[in-house]
Amino acid sequence: MAALDGIRDRIEALLTDSDATTAARYPGEAAGRQPVHSVYVPADTFDADLPARWGAQALEAVEQGGGIGHLLQVHGLVSDESEVATIGQLVLDKLAREPVEDLRIDFEDGYGDRGDDAEDAAVAAAVAAIGTAQAAGTAPPFLGIRFKCLEPDTRARGLRTLESFVTGLASGGLPDGLVLTLPKVTAVAQVQAMVLALEALEGPLGLPNGRLGFEIQVETPQAVLGPEGSALIGPMIAAGAGRVTGMPYGTYDYSASLGIAAAYQSMEHPAADFAKQVMQVSAAGTGVRLSDGSTNVLPVGEQDEVDAAWALHGRLVMRSLRRGFYQGWDMHPAQLPSRYAATYAFFRGGLADVLLRLENYLNNTGGAVLDEPATAKAMAGFLLRGLDCGAVRGSEVPFEVSALRRLLGHTG
Repeated sequence: MAALDGIRDRIEALLTDSDATTAARYPGEAAGRQPVHSVYVPADTFDADLPARWGAQALEAVEQGGGIGHLLQVHGLVSDESEVATIGQLVLDKLAREPVEDLRIDFEDGYGDRGDDAEDAAVAAAVAAIGTAQAAGTAPPFLGIRFKCLEPDTRARGLRTLESFVTGLASGGLPDGLVLTLPKVTAVAQVQAMVLALEALEGPLGLPNGRLGFEIQVETPQAVLGPEGSALIGPMIAAGAGRVTGMPYGTYDYSASLGIAAAYQSMEHPAADFAKQVMQVSAAGTGVRLSDGSTNVLPVGEQDEVDAAWALHGRLVMRSLRRGFYQGWDMHPAQLPSRYAATYAFFRGGLADVLLRLENYLNNTGGAVLDEPATAKAMAGFLLRGLDCGAVRGSEVPFEVSALRRLLGHTG
């Protein structure tokens, strides 16, 4: 008789609850596409043509700024001349075809307090514009609203906007890529309140339980470290009861809350990196997707100012990607060229190596790098992200997409 036979039942009993909790809280990475950015626009500026208008303005900025080759080469994003041509054309095609991947209609900081009548009218206008865009097939793949936070002063207005928006959209069918952003979260109880609100909306609207998810915007110190000295992001995700889809980082609110001087508020400040590392560790394996913040240095003005802003933005985008933050936040049409240029350079720069290593792994043929299953999953995810955003063409990948999804454990 083996030494452990007598206690196997006790081991199973000890671990049963733990197994169930782990399985519920860590279901694995979310399936499907993640946008590479979010674009926030004040609610009163949104209409059905806004994405196309941003794309046209982005293309105009490229032309006036010396062309896409200038952006790629002068700022050091790509050195190989053939790749300059390839990436340049892909970026131009993207700006013409799908300039905005994720659009957030902002009723919070970007909109302010304009009174109930004005905000109610803006909500109704946004719902109508989304309907127009959906009917025309021009709506971005992901879109939604950021409403006012659940702090006492803005709670009633935020919930009113949330209810009006969701109710209005539901009458014509909710977009598949609907995103609801809850800002300035300071307590786990606010996440629980959000869950209650969404549950209360789903029933009367005839929506299936769990249809409405939301993002938690991490832009307060209290969201990162609670009053007892414990990290609260994990408990917030758990309190979301499977409804939390993402966590975007808010560069400027978070930095200002820590007393960092305006000149030093940045996505790459050590305080920002600390918050994002806590986010990254807390969200790993939960299916909650992370997004980095923004830079408020815009590529406008004289050529040297445009070049400097593009270089900064491109470097920050590349920095985020290398650290595992595959989404960011853009504030101006002229940031779209540097967003896609840096993103495409990232995915194409690692493409040849990933294709070779994945081929060796899938065919069990060995090679110079002995990859673990976890690394193979990461490479499959890399390729799928590149395909989703347009950085990689399907003809360049000698594997079936279904095989890549199987590596990630996705069956759909």
